Amino acid sequence: MSKERAGKSRAAVRIASAALAVAFLASGCSSSGLLGASQPQPPPEPAASANTPKPSSFRERMAALFSGRAAPPPNPAEAAAAQPVASDDCPTIDIRSGASTYAVGASGADPTATTLRFQATVARTARECTVLAGNMTVKVGVQGRVILGPAGGPGPIEVPIRLALVQEGVEPKTIWTKAYRVPVTIPPGQSNVPFVHIEEDISFPLPKPAELAAYVIYVGFDPTLVKEPEKRPEKKPPPKKPRASG
Repeated sequence: MSKERAGKSRAAVRIASAALAVAFLASGCSSSGLLGASQPQPPPEPAASANTPKPSSFRERMAALFSGRAAPPPNPAEAAAAQPVASDDCPTIDIRSGASTYAVGASGADPTATTLRFQATVARTARECTVLAGNMTVKVGVQGRVILGPAGGPGPIEVPIRLALVQEGVEPKTIWTKAYRVPVTIPPGQSNVPFVHIEEDISFPLPKPAELAAYVIYVGFDPTLVKEPEKRPEKKPPPKKPRASG
């Protein structure tokens, strides 16, 4: 190769390099242009604030309601699975007359001012309704309190509760009912403790609006659930021996 050709080749390389540098600067030193445009990156999702309420279950919302805290929003998964029902279209809930308190005496005796072991009361109730595939499901929360009496003491006890869905009318009709033995533990040094009972599956076919308006969920204590003490079989006297004939 002659010196003239070599010089022309070096000059061509310098010109190409200069053109590449100019194009790079014109592109604003970004990755677009000669190297191809890059895909735009989505903005980062904002971090969840510590004060942002988290979705919750029915039990968590009832616990917040009964404790006086603001109830967190429902879980979107629950709302997606079933359609929430407005409170006015949900069966009303009521404490059955004469069943709002439950008193127990010591050693099976009638509860009096001196023999009372404990007394339980129903304080608050709440419910939520959803509809799915022609069926309505009602979730019920019950809050109560147990107070010790003069003959009571710390330890585990049970309070008998019954829930009943009734269609009121000239002849009331029981649609659904269930009884529960709710365990409550009274710690040493405390004279009263609260208790909470949750039922999440009161399900029934969705009736006509006029019939649904007559549906009532009753809450109350059911003393018939209490186990009666087992009776020991009476000992029969041994048979008398026949007298020997003389």
